[in-house]
Amino acid sequence: MRSRISELWGKLTEGLTLKKVLLILLGAMICTFGIHNIHQRTHITEGGVIGLMLFVEHWCAFSPAYITPVLDIACYLLAFRYLGAGFIKISIVSTMFVSGFYKLWEQFPPMLLDLSDHPLAAAVLGGLFVGIGVGLIIRQGGSSGGDDALALSISHIFKWRLSRSYLFTDAVVLLLSLSYIPVMRIAYSLITVTISSYLIDWVKEFKFPAAKKSRVAQQQSEC
Repeated sequence: MRSRISELWGKLTEGLTLKKVLLILLGAMICTFGIHNIHQRTHITEGGVIGLMLFVEHWCAFSPAYITPVLDIACYLLAFRYLGAGFIKISIVSTMFVSGFYKLWEQFPPMLLDLSDHPLAAAVLGGLFVGIGVGLIIRQGGSSGGDDALALSISHIFKWRLSRSYLFTDAVVLLLSLSYIPVMRIAYSLITVTISSYLIDWVKEFKFPAAKKSRVAQQQSEC
């Protein structure tokens, strides 16, 4: 039994370097900290899969316990089709970290000031946490949930920038949410998803100056 578990774990972690694992861990810690201490406390509505789950729950009275897995599985099946098994493998590890940190933060009292009376500040700060955290995870080739898998698949299929794919899925869900959520709350949600979308894209594509210089030097030497 132990050998079987070790074999499965070896296959799951194949190709994952210590640096990659630590960066995924850091990304999971940052994004879940922001969602738990800001989004959940200030009730800023999410776009993507989470927002769609809330929409279905409100109008169809289905439990999130059933809706969320169905939506996530559908997104990951799409991602498997276009992004391959390597993406799914890394995503399993990253979603385990995300779930673990959600559970960890729940064991502590709130660590930030309550920004419920300052929704604009909450939207901006929450977007920063999610953008940086999820960006680090995606940079390593994984995802933090079905939202990321869907956005990455759309980006691959239509050759869009990742930020545009995130904004598209979030905007569609937020527009649907107008059927039961006040306009101002949707406006703040749009602010936070816009910030997080562009930050995710920026973190994913960021190139360190040293890397740029080394590539330039290599090209010059080849010439």
